[in-house]
Amino acid sequence: MSLECLLYWTLTITMVMLSALLWTPALGAILLVLVSGRNSRLIRIVANLFSLAALLLACLLLVQFDANDTALQFSEFYPLNPKLGSAYALGVDGLSMPMLVLATLLTCISLLASFSLSDSIKGYHISILLLEFGMLGVFMAQDWALFYIFWEVTLIPLFFLIDRWGGKRRHAASLNFVLYTMGGSVFMLLSLLAISQYDLENQGSLMASMGQAAQNMPVVEQVLVLLGFLIGFGVKMPIFPLHGWLPLAHVEAPSPISILLSGILLKMGAYGLLRCVVMLPVAAKLIQPLLVFLALFGMIYGGLLAWRQRDLKAMVAYSSLSHMGVVLLGIAALNQTGFTGAILQMTAHGLIAGALFLLVGLLYERTHTRNIQDYSSLVQVMPRFATLTTLTLLAAMGLPGSVGFIAELHTLIGGFQQWGGLMVFFSLSILISAAYAMRTIGLLFTGPVKPQMRDIADLKSLELMASGVLVGGIVLFGLLPAPLIELSTATVGKMLAVMGERLP
Repeated sequence: MSLECLLYWTLTITMVMLSALLWTPALGAILLVLVSGRNSRLIRIVANLFSLAALLLACLLLVQFDANDTALQFSEFYPLNPKLGSAYALGVDGLSMPMLVLATLLTCISLLASFSLSDSIKGYHISILLLEFGMLGVFMAQDWALFYIFWEVTLIPLFFLIDRWGGKRRHAASLNFVLYTMGGSVFMLLSLLAISQYDLENQGSLMASMGQAAQNMPVVEQVLVLLGFLIGFGVKMPIFPLHGWLPLAHVEAPSPISILLSGILLKMGAYGLLRCVVMLPVAAKLIQPLLVFLALFGMIYGGLLAWRQRDLKAMVAYSSLSHMGVVLLGIAALNQTGFTGAILQMTAHGLIAGALFLLVGLLYERTHTRNIQDYSSLVQVMPRFATLTTLTLLAAMGLPGSVGFIAELHTLIGGFQQWGGLMVFFSLSILISAAYAMRTIGLLFTGPVKPQMRDIADLKSLELMASGVLVGGIVLFGLLPAPLIELSTATVGKMLAVMGERLP
């Protein structure tokens, strides 16, 4: 009997693991509401414990995840509106699984990086946990109505995190972010409504039903719908010229929030666009030239802007525009290698950008300047910081042995299979990345030690652990990429098979 009870409870827990993961940060935020705002120590403990619990649940899901199974795993389905077909539908596959682990990991890192915060600690930690709740919901939702709700949920805490705890121009940055994102959400909503006008067959969830209904639309309408999705998700990725909110938001946001903004929230746009390309392959094929142009132009444009920056956070922000262009290029390739490269780049950029924003934030706390020309020869003063920053910048330029190289190589091969010599522009963007990365390394770590920089403390044990985890992941997956690649291989194969079935 005891064995049967154990099996029963194990099966029950497995069936609701996604809900447990999803609602863990929300429960933490609710508990923080009950804690006195004066008890900062308890607030930090509760927030970190619940973020750690979410990370452990995500790792448990990863251990139990079968990478060879193309079906949705750990699925949960509870009808909400049978007439509309909407439901509380959750599930994960090889596309969403790495994003869940990355989201929970970076949330833990951002909370660890927030120990120096002394203003309105309670509201800050509640906002971060609510932001994690929204991000996890986006990656697990298997219903477009639910997906849209979680997408909008992320706007509220992020607005307050930038507006309340940001820099001097935080009000303009938060308003820019919300207006851009809500404007993009309008186009996304219009595209969803356009699809819902067609007869939706009951296929278990609104996402599956709308995917099938999209095939009944005229080709012109399919293209217009995909363009609506491209604008909606392109704002968040961001895609040129929809990136206007990005530099100001990154520079003015607190560094721990920049980790989440660049490491995860940009990936939400790429994740949604990938789902829509699979849903509308005919339209994707027709606008493929537009996608590749936007990708290559964004890669070069973002790299050149990053090269010109003196502000370290602005440099990392513009480099994100360039690196997310690599993701768009992989999506535009519409082949196995390109899709794999896009998913790998989403993970790689999450680790690299997260590490860079963390390290830049830790440096700013010590020096109160982000002007790169104020520094020199930090390697003599902060050897641990110099080592980790150099490794991360080398990964950002795609150095072999880093996860950035693995991702960019797959994308390059996928693009070459599709367009051949056009990939010379891809190579140009890599050269530009190498230019600003090496320039940053040279200015930060070479030359004589400036008098005002002689007494800067190196990374403490907690800071070293947080940054070491991210840099360790960059190097580990660069040297041993097979597990990361295999995690999404079966899912990518299924996505391409679905697209092949829907193409005429």
